[in-house]
Amino acid sequence: MNQVDYRTHLKRVDHFARLMDARFRIPFTPFTVGVDGLIGLVPGVGDAVSFVLALYPLFEAARMKVGRGLMIQMFLNIAIDTVAGSIPLIGDLFDIGFKANIRNAKLLKEWAGKQSNDGS
Repeated sequence: MNQVDYRTHLKRVDHFARLMDARFRIPFTPFTVGVDGLIGLVPGVGDAVSFVLALYPLFEAARMKVGRGLMIQMFLNIAIDTVAGSIPLIGDLFDIGFKANIRNAKLLKEWAGKQSNDGS
């Protein structure tokens, strides 16, 4: 896969991450929340739906043929976000700060940057 292909995947993941984690600014604060935080407010199913949606960057990572270690690290970010986010009230506050999707997008960007520096 060449650098142009990486950019396409990274652009999709970045757009998804911002939508899920930082789409809306909380009025009168420097904090943002995304669709993930809003879906997580739905009792019972919200966190499960957010978990399934958060798997999308993993599929993009697999298409980019990233290593198993990075895939595990990305999945752990999703798992931490899901488990902590499922705690009533505290989990909603955790979602504002942790932002697993943005973390995973950053991990993929860093990986792609290393690939381009290696001549891949």
